Amino acid sequence: MKYSFNQDREGLVFAQRYDMNVSFKDLVAVCDAIRYQRAGRALDTLDGIITMEMPVLYKRYSKHMGARHELGGRKGRYPVKAAKEVRLAILNAIGNAKNKGLDGEEMLIVHSSANKTRIERRYPSKGSISWGRGMYGRGAINHSDIEYAKLEIALGNGDEKGVTENMRYFIKRRERRASAAGKKEPKAVKPKKQEKPAEKEKAKVTE
Repeated sequence: MKYSFNQDREGLVFAQRYDMNVSFKDLVAVCDAIRYQRAGRALDTLDGIITMEMPVLYKRYSKHMGARHELGGRKGRYPVKAAKEVRLAILNAIGNAKNKGLDGEEMLIVHSSANKTRIERRYPSKGSISWGRGMYGRGAINHSDIEYAKLEIALGNGDEKGVTENMRYFIKRRERRASAAGKKEPKAVKPKKQEKPAEKEKAKVTE
């Protein structure tokens, strides 16, 4: 299956998964969450989503969705199934990079996208009330479709010809945020106040 990446592919490492029975909307949100990150850091992000410790921000397809205090009151959820599929694709891309003698975990995710491939119509089982037993002998039109999706991942160093100026801008911005988050030191724990010997003697006397 062809890739949708229409820029120069020289120097980039690709991986894809297709015909996945995963929500296309969840894949889009996960791809937005890991784009322009280091592959190793993206794996940590996906592990947090899979263990339901880190929600994903939904910039689209968020109608009737609840807000999360971890996201500052913005809408999000935990797309565990989609995160597992994206994690497998990143691992495949890292393996392809190692075959070329590159350190895949330190490479940037310069391209991550999800697209629909095909839709199959699924009808209710035979004998169901919604199959051929509607009012006046008419069959009901209720059905549920199965949507299949395709996922693409591309790794690079950020200076390839196929990386546009817009991509480089977002890469630098995400790198600055990651470095700023790493520089934050944990708050120092204040030591407990030790009781003075005189106070201890007073406590013994009162007892």
